[in-house]
Amino acid sequence: MTTDISNKGPEDTPRSSRPEAIKAIPVRHYGRYVAALAAIAALAAIVYAFSQGDINWNAIPDNFFDDRILRGVRETLILTALSMLIGVVGGVLLSVMRMSKNPVTSSIAWFYIWFFRGTPVLVQLFVWFNLGFVFDYVNLGPVYKDEWSDFMTPFLTALLGLGLNEAAYMAEICRAGLLSVDEGQTEASHALGMSHGKTLRRIVLPQAMRVVVPPTGNEVINMLKTTSLVAAVQYYELLRYAQDIGTSSGATVETLLLAACWYLIMTSILSVGQYYLERYYARGSSRTLPDTPFQKIKANMLSLGNRAGGVR
Repeated sequence: MTTDISNKGPEDTPRSSRPEAIKAIPVRHYGRYVAALAAIAALAAIVYAFSQGDINWNAIPDNFFDDRILRGVRETLILTALSMLIGVVGGVLLSVMRMSKNPVTSSIAWFYIWFFRGTPVLVQLFVWFNLGFVFDYVNLGPVYKDEWSDFMTPFLTALLGLGLNEAAYMAEICRAGLLSVDEGQTEASHALGMSHGKTLRRIVLPQAMRVVVPPTGNEVINMLKTTSLVAAVQYYELLRYAQDIGTSSGATVETLLLAACWYLIMTSILSVGQYYLERYYARGSSRTLPDTPFQKIKANMLSLGNRAGGVR
């Protein structure tokens, strides 16, 4: 007696005994719909309110490329770059001092960070600007000697106030980046005969940059906006020039909106640069980097073209 065993696939199974296809019903999120409608209604209300206000919108394009506005944009960018340079260099030095085993240098770095992070930037600017009431002269011996009012110009006041304050924040950012590197790599480099300075330059800093770059990019954008505070110490930058144009033309609100447009343009450009800089330093942490917005757009266009070609 023989048994005939045959292999039967799913197509040989009777339709009556096949399981029914699962019908996936998407979950309806009514709360999202309500939130979206509320956000659209609030945005429409804001737009309507501004449209009904007594605002001369033509004053914004008329003064958008005014010589004083462009000069203010240039001064804002210069002040941002120089202040961040002071902040980054000072932050690296302070972070190394803070992590030092020498109690004197670590205490000095801790006190600096505590003081400058604990006081407002505007107060620091006023202190630098009014130190002439305390010091009549700046006397550096045979190198330099002058009255404090001539020495502490509005530009130097803005540079010191912003740069020294930024150094305190950059110190903590750099310290976090240095602590993110495993200590075993430092020990291995020392075992190979590398000095402490060479280990810091070749091993620690390149890996710490992945942690340091994102918050540093945020600090650059924040510094660009913080430069508007130096108008209080009589330094002319974008906001101060916009205020002068608004006072002379009577379009106070319009010129402030114009300054806001320029700040948005500059911060948007810096945000794009920060995005690609983060991608550059993230190459060693992930095997495949996510697509850039341009690559996503290109991929979507190609997929649409392939679908259109397939329909034919």
